[in-house]
Amino acid sequence: MHFDYLNVLVFLVVGFLFVIVNLTLGSLVRPKRKGTDGLETYECGEEAIGSSWIQFDIRYYTVALIYVIFAVEIAFLFPWAMVLNRAFEIPEIGLWALAKGFMFVTILFFGLVAVWVKGDLDWILTWTKEAYVPTGKRESTSIPDISTLTDESSDSDSDPDEDAA
Repeated sequence: MHFDYLNVLVFLVVGFLFVIVNLTLGSLVRPKRKGTDGLETYECGEEAIGSSWIQFDIRYYTVALIYVIFAVEIAFLFPWAMVLNRAFEIPEIGLWALAKGFMFVTILFFGLVAVWVKGDLDWILTWTKEAYVPTGKRESTSIPDISTLTDESSDSDSDPDEDAA
């Protein structure tokens, strides 16, 4: 029993050592970038225009993620469809495989509907809500009275520059 755990431990140690050795070897072999040209962001050979710290619309990432999900779905459905014909030779397995395939597609369909209803697939956002108007009343102590501020400043006849010195 301890031999199984020893196998896992050896596998983890070899994995960590592999990563550390490759990172160290890469840092020793690769060229050092000491000039300003080497530290610039690479943009297909073109000079960078503007700041690289700009905010992208989250919908680009959402659409890309949905594309990846449906590409993986197709990658899973092709082998399933190829094996499904042979699976129907045994009735219990064939119906089970068909039900699992439809369940997989149904879950992905409801995920697509949820993203669609949420509005993440709309490229032009429409604002349907009214502007926010606060309805609560403020306490009288939260905002100082302007008359008390002006009275205090008018009582002092000294110059503010003299007080700072």
